[in-house]
Amino acid sequence: MSTDETGHGGTTPEGPGNSAGIPGSGRYLIQLINPAGERISHPEFDPWVQDITDERLCSLYEDMAVVRRIDVEATALQRQGELALWPPLLGQEASQVGAGRALRDDDFVFSSYRENGVAYCRGVDLTGIIRVWRGNASAGWDPYTINMATPQIIIGAQTLHATGYAMGIQNDGADSVAVTFFGDGATSEGDVNEAMVFAASFQAPVVFFCQNNHWAISEPVRLQSHIHLADRATGFGIPSLRVDGNDVLAVMAATRVALDRARNGGGPTFIEAVTYRMGPHTTADDPTRYRDPNELEDWAAKDPLDRVKSLLDRKGLLTSDLQQHVKDKADAVAREMRAGCTNMPDPEPLDIFKHVYSSPNSWLDRQQDHYSRYLASFGDPAGATSQEGAR
Repeated sequence: MSTDETGHGGTTPEGPGNSAGIPGSGRYLIQLINPAGERISHPEFDPWVQDITDERLCSLYEDMAVVRRIDVEATALQRQGELALWPPLLGQEASQVGAGRALRDDDFVFSSYRENGVAYCRGVDLTGIIRVWRGNASAGWDPYTINMATPQIIIGAQTLHATGYAMGIQNDGADSVAVTFFGDGATSEGDVNEAMVFAASFQAPVVFFCQNNHWAISEPVRLQSHIHLADRATGFGIPSLRVDGNDVLAVMAATRVALDRARNGGGPTFIEAVTYRMGPHTTADDPTRYRDPNELEDWAAKDPLDRVKSLLDRKGLLTSDLQQHVKDKADAVAREMRAGCTNMPDPEPLDIFKHVYSSPNSWLDRQQDHYSRYLASFGDPAGATSQEGAR
């Protein structure tokens, strides 16, 4: 069954540039678990998640619960002065876990600053998730250890990086895929549109994954676009899918469809995961100033964790042992992240010059020398000669 936001069933229309090798293309949301936790049969998408056994469904629930706990803990750390800022993902766990667990290890992710759930699925060190937000580094991890670029702060810029990387994959003759995550607000940026132009022109193996959480800070999506965001891809000749972003199985199925298409030479796909940002844009934002509380209440009834929890209960899988295991795992992850944050060593003064260039640079060396002498004037020769500087 495909549904739109109001829950009306319907057939799935296909339009120009919107149907090449993509089942279920069109304006209706793909949904496999409804908000009540009922499993909905969908002949086109069920095969893409037929390997999700009861055990794996429990694992997806664990992932989502852990990701939410990471988010809650990081928010608390910011409120306690341990982090400078934090971009919450509350309410978007299904979109990130469903997509993140669909990827292969050799696929490469290019994300915004909110995809901490995807980073968790890729195996990032927990301290790495918060390193930048504590102000201790300009990047949280080595991109090549988990095949995920460090988060992009400039809105939408990562889509260009993903398309370029995908063209490199194409040139190498590999079958891996570049996947870029961004929000609804990013679709108004030139970078995203330019990336789709190149991706379509070169039929690059890239998946554009848009988490439509309905708010670009205080700007509602209805003002950004008067059509579904997925329909914008049609103008570039890119097939698109609209999926219930609070349904982890539907997100996984849609992502797998897009990945399979890219691996087999079908080119780019645009996925609009319709979800909702239940918290603030960042911890510096106050959504009560621009958001109707009734809207939040409506979306809370579609909570992605409650949905899977209800499905597990219907299947007789929501045992006390499972719930205790998930709680223990989430608590352990939160403890590890908090310890990593509070015990994180402060960077040395000259560390700012590290990793700016891959090889020595006379311009940067001169700056480092001037700064070293400036620090030495305060009687701190240790800080003035710390480490290897720019090299």
